[in-house]
Amino acid sequence: MTMPRWLRPLLLLLACAMAFVTAPPALAGEPLRIGSKRFTESYLLAEVLAQTVRADDPSAAVELRQGLGNTAIVHAALKAGSIDVYPEYLGTIEREILGHPATGAPLAQLQAELRPLGLAIGVPLGFNNGYALAMRSAQARELGIASLSDLRAHPALRFGLSNEFLGRADGWPGLSKRYGLPQSPTGLDHGLAYRALADGQIALTDVYTTDAQIAALDLKVLADDARFFPRYDAVLLYRLDLPRRHPRAWAALQTLEGRIDERAMIAMNARAEMDKQPFDVIARDFLAGAGPGGGAAAAASATLAASPSSSASPSSSAAPSPSARAGFWARLAGPDLGRLTLQHLTLVLGSVGLAALAGVPLAVALHPWPRWRESLLAVCALLQTVPSLAMLALLIWALNRIGPVPALVALTLYALLPVLRNCTVGLSEVPEGLTTAARALGLTRGQVLREVQLPLALPVMLAGLRTATSLSVGTATMAAFIGAGGYGERIVTGLALNDQTLLLAGALPAAALALLLEGAFGALAWGLVRRRGG
Repeated sequence: MTMPRWLRPLLLLLACAMAFVTAPPALAGEPLRIGSKRFTESYLLAEVLAQTVRADDPSAAVELRQGLGNTAIVHAALKAGSIDVYPEYLGTIEREILGHPATGAPLAQLQAELRPLGLAIGVPLGFNNGYALAMRSAQARELGIASLSDLRAHPALRFGLSNEFLGRADGWPGLSKRYGLPQSPTGLDHGLAYRALADGQIALTDVYTTDAQIAALDLKVLADDARFFPRYDAVLLYRLDLPRRHPRAWAALQTLEGRIDERAMIAMNARAEMDKQPFDVIARDFLAGAGPGGGAAAAASATLAASPSSSASPSSSAAPSPSARAGFWARLAGPDLGRLTLQHLTLVLGSVGLAALAGVPLAVALHPWPRWRESLLAVCALLQTVPSLAMLALLIWALNRIGPVPALVALTLYALLPVLRNCTVGLSEVPEGLTTAARALGLTRGQVLREVQLPLALPVMLAGLRTATSLSVGTATMAAFIGAGGYGERIVTGLALNDQTLLLAGALPAAALALLLEGAFGALAWGLVRRRGG
């Protein structure tokens, strides 16, 4: 049977999408891939690592994969070789990655346990960033709460904790058991928790001890009187073969040992979260020796210096610089807009193309068998109920990789239902009398399908592709959580920084793309109607 004409553009589109997704790096040689988790400090440290390598060797190929998600996702990416190194914390390695019931094991033991996984610890950066619980100072004074033990007497307090903290062994499960806390916390994004705390929507949240918002919002960090939280000294977690594959880059990264203290880290976090300065600018200033001072950063540094618990040495100082808060239009039309648009468009069109290539033949093949057809539609409908982040996590585990490929597979699975359903409905609406007459004229089954059924079903099938495309534009923003790029990069970063301007700079282009594709499908449908009328 000859391929229908309308399938040829989809095949070409699919080939282009797969070529883009699977294309090797444009630069000669394998790049050094640096990852980060989805919170401000991790973004900053990854940028510091990348700029350190580039400063030593301007020709070095360095690929930054920012905001990949929580510990489980970034660790999976490291094991799979999708990244080579990322900033991590000893307490997290010991409790979350190696599964120790307690902390304090010698570094040599941790290295021995990581070696079979192909991983190693190196380059202690010089600061400890531990977990803590914090609440507004005024409320803490009013209720007489100074330590975590005091929370037992206030069961009605509303806790809003980050989703990762709720599930970590060194987070809420262990903490609530150690202190016997009766509260039932609500999960929310870490970047949004501070706003909720400041607005009085929650009474308490988990914080990192180097968060700049602690000083900015006048929060009371509750004393860990039962000594539950371990130390979280910042280190690099890397693949064992990294020093061999990138010896010069590894030598450059080792120069960072001990260079970042708590004061410097708090000040850099402040520049990102409160002064809204770009990560690359903050990292460049720090490495240039200008220090992270200025604006909110200086206030954060001064607060830390006055804290009796601070034992960090002073970091380099510089003249204060004004806030570099970029305007909305500058963010919207930033230099990354073209790259993000290409990535987002590739994910959307590639997934819809794949769904069409799989869904249309399946719908045609199963059209004569209603029971099998309905079973397949039920399976596709069931896939729609799987949350997108859960689907992405499952595919990372199944494919043992992060990036565009698992994102493309997930989006294809979500796009299958509208494609299959509309193709089935379109074929079912073709009058039986027309197909019978065609067969009576001597047309083969394939000719009836090509010349009668598919042309008549095409408007309904096109509506299915239209729906799948609109859904994929929105769902594709989630792909940024696993390093697949697209407009979701801005949205994820905006969430981490609680930056509404950056959130809008990611959401509005996605909405514009959806409207553009909707208009294209509308024009195509109008063209089909006009052609038929002619």
